[in-house]
Parts: sequence; structure tokens; C-alpha cells
Amino acid sequence: MYINRHMEKEILKCTKQYPVIMVCGQRQVGKSTMLYHLREPSRTYVTLDDINARHLAESDPALFFETYEPPVLIDEFQRVPGILLEIKKIIDRKALSGEPNEGMFWLTGSQKFSMMKHISESLAGRAAVFDLSGLSTAEITGKSPWLFAPSLAALKERWKESRPVSLKEVYERIFQGGMPKVIVSDIGQERYYGDYVNTYLERDVRDYAHIGKLHEFTEFLIYMAAHTAQELKYSEIAKSIGISAPTVKEWVSILESSGIIYILRPWFSNLTIRLVKTPKVYFMDTGLAAWLCRWPTAQTLQNGAMNGAFFETYVVSEIIKSYYNAGRRPDLYYYRDVDRKEIDLLIVRGNTMFPIEIKRSSTPAHPDKNFSVLKKFNMEIEPGIILCLADNLMPLNRETWLCPVSVL
Repeated sequence: MYINRHMEKEILKCTKQYPVIMVCGQRQVGKSTMLYHLREPSRTYVTLDDINARHLAESDPALFFETYEPPVLIDEFQRVPGILLEIKKIIDRKALSGEPNEGMFWLTGSQKFSMMKHISESLAGRAAVFDLSGLSTAEITGKSPWLFAPSLAALKERWKESRPVSLKEVYERIFQGGMPKVIVSDIGQERYYGDYVNTYLERDVRDYAHIGKLHEFTEFLIYMAAHTAQELKYSEIAKSIGISAPTVKEWVSILESSGIIYILRPWFSNLTIRLVKTPKVYFMDTGLAAWLCRWPTAQTLQNGAMNGAFFETYVVSEIIKSYYNAGRRPDLYYYRDVDRKEIDLLIVRGNTMFPIEIKRSSTPAHPDKNFSVLKKFNMEIEPGIILCLADNLMPLNRETWLCPVSVL
């Protein structure tokens, strides 16, 4: 069963505008499936995981594209980054002869940083780049695509197609995660995520990081999952795992570039030096994080010590997915100062601030207590939003609204 992805419209739109479409993201989130579903009958498909196709691309790129003529969908293209130079030749040759070159190449890959390096060197201005994550709750439940907007008008409109959800429903969704195969099949999560981690370690980590001691990297993965929604402190991780801080930074970069985690940067202003500048880390798939932390059921997770961290991770990842699906880069921050005043999410647009708190209660007590710290920046502050388990979108007071998490 195929679940329609909210990114599809943007992909088809950009196919008419750019010669190259590149979709990157965590393994098994559905990159190839989505593009294969969208492709025209004339578009050839080839994966560079196939050893024969990969050898041909490496040894004779020109013959490779004579064999797999555009329009073509190339899966896991980062395995042979050298083909980008041949793609550039083909695109530019078309342009010079006055022929249309839009939509000639669709590429997928699971290592964004290395991919973007090669794209910027070879195909600058010729490629539209998209990030795809696992299925969002909105995709799973069949809601319409949208880009999360903190304005009251946008939230009121979104609430029209939403309904209240219980704490139990939310944690079942958190525990399940968003990997398409888990959603559409009856494969057990224990089997799926066990195989997934083994595949990820063997293919991505060995290929791109040249890590010798995989058991240390596995411990690192577990540590990161257990610290989702917390500040990213390299020295503490290094001490706990028994590795160097530079190694931690390299491994964090691997997780970020392969779409496993999202690094949320703190917002700071030149007006003050009293703001914390340490980023926070969030797993993009809560099901994977729950498996790594060995939570056996949704109920044990709901009642466990990490329930708040997982709830926050779920909300933040859903908001990030809405940006990705709209073809946008998230403009999200968090706020924390040395007095430990923290705001979970902060969106800053021009001279306007939108503060957002995330609470797992339906009736949170004083959830807006830290919003007032923003007044010192002399910027316009829009009504704060409390994403929680409230039954309705309603004002807490004149400056703050309770917003059901089910709008996401």
C-alpha cells in the first residue's frame, strides 16, 4: 500500500523548473518509493546499490547514460558522485542546443552532506534539493499538506480538519514511529528496527565513516536516543562512551547528515551575552529512538521517565517534517539563558517573535511563564502557542493560546 506524501506536489512543480531533482533523507523513509510512484512511464529507474550498474557508472559514465538515458531516476547516486560531472555535461549540452532540460534527472541518496558537497561543486543552480523524513502523522491520517505556521489564523484553519487525541493515542504514534514499512505492514517493530540498525551500521557507517569499532558506535546511538530533546554536550558524550570529543563531533555529523537526528540551534542576539549557545538534539523517528532505548510498549513509554522528552521530540519532528514536505528549510530555534529560562521553540521572522511551548498535559500550569523574557529584545511578540493535549484551540489569556497537538 502506498501512502501519498505531502512532498509530491513540490517535486512535480520543481521537475518543470530544474534539470535535477535530488531527494535525500534517512534510509527506508520512502525516497525511492515516492519518486518511483511519481515517475512517468518513460523515466528509467536504476539503483547504484546494484554492483553492475555501479561499476558501469564508475568506469564509463558516458556509456552509463547511453544505457540509462534521461529522463532517469538514479537511486543512491552518492555511491558514485563522479557521475555528476557527466550529468552536468548532458544538461549543459541540452541548454546550449536550445533544447529543454528540465526534469532530466531524479536522484536519491542517504548522505546529505557529502551529496550537497558534490552538488554544489558540479550542479550549482541546476538542482532542487529536498529532504524526506519518515511519514508524518498528517500523512498517515490523510490530512492535507501544510507548513506549520504559528499564527492564530493558520492554526484556526488547520484545526477545522483536526480532532482531539488522547495521551494514549499520541504515545502509540510515538512508539510506532514513521517508517513506512512499519506503518503499512505487519512486521514487528523489534524485527524491523533491529534489522534497520544493523543495515545502517553496515552500509552507511562503514561506507562513510570508516569506523572500526561498531560496538562503540552502537553505544553512541543508544546514548543519543536516550538524550533526545536534551542539550548536545560533546564532552559529556565522550566521557560516557569512552571516545574523544572530536570523534563525537564526527559521529554526530554522520547522524545528522543521514537524517537520523535534527540539531536545533539556540537563538541568540547581539544585544546580550547571557544566552546559552549549546544546541539541542532530536531523533527524527521516535520509533527508532524508543527501540534503541528498549521501551517494550507504548504504555511503558507513556509512563516512563522519558515520556516528556519523547513527547517533545514527537512534536518538534512533526513540525520539521511539515517544513521538509513543503520544500522549506526549518526556521526553528529554542531559547535558553543563563538564568535557565527556556522556551521550547522560537520562530523569528524579521522583527517578530513567535514563542512556542510543548506540554504533554491537557491543562498545563503556567506554561507561558518564560515568554516575558523576550520583551527585553524590543521586538514584536505574537501570541504564544502552547502545543499540548487540550481538547480545543482556545485562549489561555490574551497573550497565549492552548493548541491541541493534533493540529500537526
